[in-house]
Amino acid sequence: MGNTNSSAIQSCLESAVGARNLATSDSVAYQLAHVKPYNLDIPVAPAAVVYPSKAEEVAAVVKCAVDNNLKVQPRCGGHSYANYGIGGTDNAIVVDLKHFQQFSMDKTTWQATIGGGTLLGDVTKRLHENGNRAMAHGTCPQVGIGGHATIGGLGPSSRMWGAALDHVEEVEVVLANSTIVRASETQNSDVFWALKGAGASFGIITEFKVRTEAEPGETVLYSYTIDAGNAASKATAFKQWQALIADPDLSRKFATQFIMTELGVVITGTYFGPQDEFETLNISSRLPPKSESVIVLDDWLGVVSHWGEDIALELVGGVQSHFYAKSVAYTKDDLLSNDTIDTLFEYMDTVDKGTPVWFLIWDLEGGKTNDYAPDATAYGHRNALFYHQAYAVNLFGAVTEKNRNFLTGLNKVVTDGLGHDLGAYAGYVDPALGDDGPSRYWGDNLPRLQQVKKVVDPGNVFSNPQSVKVV
Repeated sequence: MGNTNSSAIQSCLESAVGARNLATSDSVAYQLAHVKPYNLDIPVAPAAVVYPSKAEEVAAVVKCAVDNNLKVQPRCGGHSYANYGIGGTDNAIVVDLKHFQQFSMDKTTWQATIGGGTLLGDVTKRLHENGNRAMAHGTCPQVGIGGHATIGGLGPSSRMWGAALDHVEEVEVVLANSTIVRASETQNSDVFWALKGAGASFGIITEFKVRTEAEPGETVLYSYTIDAGNAASKATAFKQWQALIADPDLSRKFATQFIMTELGVVITGTYFGPQDEFETLNISSRLPPKSESVIVLDDWLGVVSHWGEDIALELVGGVQSHFYAKSVAYTKDDLLSNDTIDTLFEYMDTVDKGTPVWFLIWDLEGGKTNDYAPDATAYGHRNALFYHQAYAVNLFGAVTEKNRNFLTGLNKVVTDGLGHDLGAYAGYVDPALGDDGPSRYWGDNLPRLQQVKKVVDPGNVFSNPQSVKVV
């Protein structure tokens, strides 16, 4: 920060948060200790990383950025697939919320107050310790609630309880004009609507108030390793799994994933109920030959910990790496035909992936997440029955063209088979979608998001390469 402008912004930020809570390119180990890019394939150099401790300091940082014509992005867990939490491009001000760890529980309403910098592992632990409560969220404990509960927040319990953002009832948020406001369905309702699905485009949430649920009691964790050695047998396994999840009467207590890796096929998931109840679903008989593992737990922290041990999650969960990812949102009308499934699994068996470290996860959603109207929140996929998320990880350097072509080709087989494009989950951002990204992420809600953006952030202060923009 050697020129006049950088000196001005540094002075302003020091006044806002203090010198100890400010890091710049002049700081020791700036990239390693402060920038911490999650995807090593996308280099980003922020103008500064700040560590405020209260909402007033966040507001002062936002004013510094506006006065110096810089963009701002909040960071909680820092797990953006394209490093959007550090701006996505150079020269943003990163507001790291790690100090926002406040927590309280109203044991009359069972509404929890959670600091905007809390990681999901701590959310689980604090809810448990304050009345054996829980909420829907994903399986990676290092992910932060700040991004997770403002972009969707899908997890095994979402079929029962909805997405993480569906638990959010009120927030404290710093807006682009440096004001600190409360937002809910009754106050600043347009902002609240936008934050529940596209939060990073509209403000910095310093505090959440969320509804909670009683922890489930006995829970069944199952894993079926499928005996499928060639493309045809893998395709058969997927056909049977797809028929299972397409059952409109399938219990909302049942969560499931179909996972492919270099090692083969695993169908895994959770049933939020006792084992005898799970067995009445006859899940095992509806799937191909397999090796079965069924664990029954009545310890909720143990259940959540078990989710975090997933092999695919361990590859990208809390580890910085070079990787590329793509996603697709399927509705109940987007079930793959037998021919398309055969083509897809033949492609998977024969394509040169460029890496042995890849995985493809189909993840059942639906249930409670589908109960909300498409425009009830900014979240763009209320009609999604299931998603796929595909990853290619390069352990030895930059992602290659082969890695990218592998995933692009995989998605093309799906969309060609269905005859139309599909949405993408904003939690798995894909920079290759370019300007088409926002419409894929938010669908028909994008025009309203743009209208709200024009009112509350006309200068695009909260901005990354695929954020909601004023048009």
